[in-house]
Amino acid sequence: MNDRAKPVLITGANGHLGKKLIEALAATPVRAVVRSSIATKDLEAWISLHRLEQVQVLQCDFLDPAAMIAAASGCAYAVHLVGIIKEVGSNTFARAHIQTTQVLLEALADSDIEKVCYLSILGAAADSANPCLASRGQAEQQFLAASLPTLVLRIPMVLGEGDYASRALLRKARVALGFGFRDSSLEQPIYAGDVIRAIIADIDRTAAGDQVCNQLLELAGPESLSRTALVQRASKTLGTRPKTVSLPLGLGLALAWLLEKTSQSPPVSRAMLGVLDHDDNIDPQPACRELSIELTPLDDTLTRCLRASG
Repeated sequence: MNDRAKPVLITGANGHLGKKLIEALAATPVRAVVRSSIATKDLEAWISLHRLEQVQVLQCDFLDPAAMIAAASGCAYAVHLVGIIKEVGSNTFARAHIQTTQVLLEALADSDIEKVCYLSILGAAADSANPCLASRGQAEQQFLAASLPTLVLRIPMVLGEGDYASRALLRKARVALGFGFRDSSLEQPIYAGDVIRAIIADIDRTAAGDQVCNQLLELAGPESLSRTALVQRASKTLGTRPKTVSLPLGLGLALAWLLEKTSQSPPVSRAMLGVLDHDDNIDPQPACRELSIELTPLDDTLTRCLRASG
């Protein structure tokens, strides 16, 4: 492949990062794959609003091999964005991460796709006691063991204009008194635009014939700081003065256990709290050098995202 004339396949394309990637690939054909009719309608409406004529939206079951083979047909690069941090009904961690990955790899094996990028999360490890992080780690192993060249990109909290994480941070920075579990845990938020630039950098180097095989890179924002400090930095951007009270994580886990026992769809789970509680503190520069990108300063990220989310 020596150009970007062939489509880029994006699975889980209806999320905030999927939409930002589609928008950034405005000059490149995109095949956007989603699982539900609701996601299809949402993505099609968003595409129409932004007048993005290069996008083909496909609705299919990620566990249907024939459907995934058809979705990948004619594409040159794949970006796998499917992932969850909370199980809902039959959509378990094993289904969303391990089984979906297996079907995708089988579908891509005989396709024209030259490389796939899997977006994972910091803390993923196949031997993790946390079922979400463990299933993510197993999916990483599946990709890295496959014959298809793969870039596994582990990332932390992502802040983007109008996304869920930015709105949640905005709420915490605005309230007079807020509560959280173990707010001393470390966050290393990255700007959504930097994640998109990293993915496109790999698409471009693949298109140019620079075939780097089976890499696992950890990419995060330029600063690691406590959750309390992050809220304070956000409040400084907004000119507010919130007070936060940090509660023991054990209390949150006990509450999550109770909700799991009493609700078919609890708003929070123990696995979800474990993912959110992970301490993120890595050196992002090796990944930045490898992909030739520069990180957006944290204060700039907060200014862009909080104002856009307000």
